[in-house]
Amino acid sequence: MKDLMGQAIWDFYHDESPENLLTETSISEMDDLPIDYLFRDFEEMNLVEQKALELSKGKVLDIGAGAGSHSLYLQDEKGLEVLALDFSPKSIAVCKLRGVKNTVCADILEFSEETFDTILLLMNGTGIFQSLDKIDSYLEKLHSLLNENGQILIDSTDILYMYDKADDGGVMVPADHYYGEVDYFVHYKLDTEKPIKWLYLDFETLTRAVENNGFIIEKILQEDDSFLARLTKKDLK
Repeated sequence: MKDLMGQAIWDFYHDESPENLLTETSISEMDDLPIDYLFRDFEEMNLVEQKALELSKGKVLDIGAGAGSHSLYLQDEKGLEVLALDFSPKSIAVCKLRGVKNTVCADILEFSEETFDTILLLMNGTGIFQSLDKIDSYLEKLHSLLNENGQILIDSTDILYMYDKADDGGVMVPADHYYGEVDYFVHYKLDTEKPIKWLYLDFETLTRAVENNGFIIEKILQEDDSFLARLTKKDLK
């Protein structure tokens, strides 16, 4: 991994000629991602993020922490114990420089040192699942990291609206895979990251997956085609 996302975050923080990231997927055209977006404060975040941060409690794991904006809000404004996790070394370095007290650079599937009261997966948190055939592995890991009375706050977007409609009113989705499975590309300063698999989930598909993996799901907020969900462990007594 070239860690282009991390490099952009590093360049912006150190004011070393930062440029916007360019992102695209296998079903969408190139788009600008201004790096300052990753450094925004609570008032600049969208309603889904704000609601998730408001609901966070106890000991928190922030998965995919990026530049650390969510972690910093929970740590400094709410006084919570937070661990910022990201597999990007430079992103984690910037989290530390910005004042995040507890950080770890790791793949979530390889992390197993602690358990948490709140686990955050924001900015299309279902993306880390990669594809439907891997979602069980990730949910099993999250289940093991969550305290018995804990919560997972996760967001996603139903991208059905991105597909063309047929003359009969149906939607022309792929026949060989779930329509929310896409390849995600990142470009920065004339360099290109190896594409990653990224998963956008509709609420019904997420519901089936989590219920098969020992969770109860509740939709907390719907904003256009995006939603915030809370997962809690099923009571097996």
